[in-house]
Amino acid sequence: MKIRTLALALVLAVVAPNAVRADEGMWLLSLIGKNYADMQRAGFKLTPEDIYSVNRNCLKDAIVGLGNAGQPFWHFCTGEIISKQGLMSTNHHCGYGKIQEHSTVEHDYLRDGFWAYTMDQELPNPGLTASILVRMEDVTDKVKEHLTDDMSEADREAAIEKVSDDIAKKAVEGTVYSARVRPMFNGNQFFLFVHIIYRDVRLVGAPPSSMGKFGGDTDNWSWPRHTCDFSLFRIYTAPDGTPADYSKDNVPLSPKHHLPVNAGEISDGDFAMVMGFPGTTDHFLTSYGLEETMNITNRLVYEIRTVKIDILREEMAADQATRIKYASKYASCSNYWKYSNEQNKALRNLNTMGVKQDVEKEYTEWARRQRSPKYSRALDLIRDGYAARSTVEEAGLYLREGILSGPEAPLFAARVSRTFAHMLGQDKNADLSPLQNYIDNFYKDYDENVDRRLVAGLFKYVVDNMNADLCPKFLLDANKKYKGNFDKYAADLYNKSVFANAEAMAKFMQKPNAKTLEKDPLAVAGTEALNAYIAMNEQVPQQAQDDLTRGIRDFTDGILQINQGRKLMSPDANSTIRLTYGNVMSYDPKDGVSYHYYTTMKGVIEKEGPVGGEFEVPTRLKELYAKKDFGRYTNRRGELPTCFITNNDITGGNSGSPVINGKGELIGLAFDGNSEAMSGDIDFEENLQRCICLDSRYMLWVIDVYAGARNLIAEMDIVR
Repeated sequence: MKIRTLALALVLAVVAPNAVRADEGMWLLSLIGKNYADMQRAGFKLTPEDIYSVNRNCLKDAIVGLGNAGQPFWHFCTGEIISKQGLMSTNHHCGYGKIQEHSTVEHDYLRDGFWAYTMDQELPNPGLTASILVRMEDVTDKVKEHLTDDMSEADREAAIEKVSDDIAKKAVEGTVYSARVRPMFNGNQFFLFVHIIYRDVRLVGAPPSSMGKFGGDTDNWSWPRHTCDFSLFRIYTAPDGTPADYSKDNVPLSPKHHLPVNAGEISDGDFAMVMGFPGTTDHFLTSYGLEETMNITNRLVYEIRTVKIDILREEMAADQATRIKYASKYASCSNYWKYSNEQNKALRNLNTMGVKQDVEKEYTEWARRQRSPKYSRALDLIRDGYAARSTVEEAGLYLREGILSGPEAPLFAARVSRTFAHMLGQDKNADLSPLQNYIDNFYKDYDENVDRRLVAGLFKYVVDNMNADLCPKFLLDANKKYKGNFDKYAADLYNKSVFANAEAMAKFMQKPNAKTLEKDPLAVAGTEALNAYIAMNEQVPQQAQDDLTRGIRDFTDGILQINQGRKLMSPDANSTIRLTYGNVMSYDPKDGVSYHYYTTMKGVIEKEGPVGGEFEVPTRLKELYAKKDFGRYTNRRGELPTCFITNNDITGGNSGSPVINGKGELIGLAFDGNSEAMSGDIDFEENLQRCICLDSRYMLWVIDVYAGARNLIAEMDIVR
């Protein structure tokens, strides 16, 4: 992101991540041969070269990382190519933002669904990218020859950045590819990833949200599920097959490989693997990091977002236009809101703190035998580093969640006023059209009344709960001036600001001037919050941050050495392509409770709730169910399967990933995890961890029978 403070937040997240134990399994594709025997025992029928090869077409060529033009290497979701014409499936919640962008009150694709029955009806999505891995390479030795143990962390980071850029640049010279070197095992290894990134990705189909988000927040992170969580896109290229921006002259991608879609039986114990782009995990999070995650990060995210979610729910329920505008924003907010609370429950129930402390005891004994300061001091550095930043980390979360990313107008106003001043400072006759485009896009999905309520509710929550010594002065002053009445404070902010709504902003842009923005109350509030956040993070001594980074790296190195020859270890997820393998598998989450491995359409009908609620069932679906019109997509019992579970290890970014059987065929789409094992992003729980998947037969039935989009069915290779 362009804003320094949000980039700083991302840096802190990298330094103190949250995620999986060493016996999980997010494996790098080029090293999958080491797991081959285990995969065969689990039911894999192909070869490692069928998964990853540089010299011939293979499964990797059908796996797509979905990103944005500004950050194409950071994949927010995964997709898979399922036809020779570049047709791609992913989750409904992955396509949700784009479905929302195309929706209006007149054409509400969120409510009604969308289907392109011919290619000329497919909808473009500027900024959406589709990335496919070309090759990867271990470049650890090339990077480490430029590093020394006595380097400062700043010098080390600079050296890594320079050599990584050189390696990446050389790797793609004379090609249309893009490349990046990514660290693994907290900076102990480095890999080069070369991708081809496509920039014309069009919306093809999506069921109504009542199906694609069936169960809403209530069912999120839980099993059993009946959510029809898929959407369809198509990748387009220039006529010569190279990546290109949207053009009517572009043609569908001719992929190197596409996945056959299996509509056959799925049984408990069947082999299942997931290939995709998992976001972030931390196999090596210590007890000190876990304490911060549970008692600061997860606790405050849940508490602060509860205020925001309550306001959004009320406003969205009252008005269709507001519901459309805020649908994607609400989904993004609510997903991690529930996750943070459920993860804390699982961490407590599974005594993850005790597990981490046991690992640290073993490490300490090993480090003592090594007689090396590098390893013996690592846990002390980590402990002291977290302690040094705990107060600031808590205050930063109040500012980030409650002010900077809570309401929208204050940060937007700060950005626009800063950009405006910079542009005119460079050239008084500067072309403001790029800024105008940014402004227009913002107001498209913005409502002044909603944002006023968010400012009133969230700012009050922050000032009432945040450490007063670290609370921004403007907020303390407002609390005093308005005697705690933040409804009145918010009213004054918006009544006096040119950023309050699109009309006020348009009037200002007719005769724009920097002085007006310098005094604008929303711009002032956003700027002061931004500056407070930056200054707050600078309160953490740089040495403490450096020591924490070094401690985490050395501790990770020690854990790798302890486990060398004992078991294979996979690196943390970092949005690079991975594979996890396992089996379709039922489970018993607690005494007296057993969960079957699949669900059916019957469960959709049994869960039905009121229209507009989380369990609304479309009339057409009920009619088809009543007639038992399931087409050719039933199981041997005559049921229409909807979802199933496996013991694959997934995390954010895996959403939309293909679930592939032992023959390399698509049997489903991964879309969620289960609440009982939400600790999995920090400590993998092999008995409880489950990946919740959409059954490919439900997806095919919706496309074929429910939507009648047989043009899309005709493209696919459907096997049994």
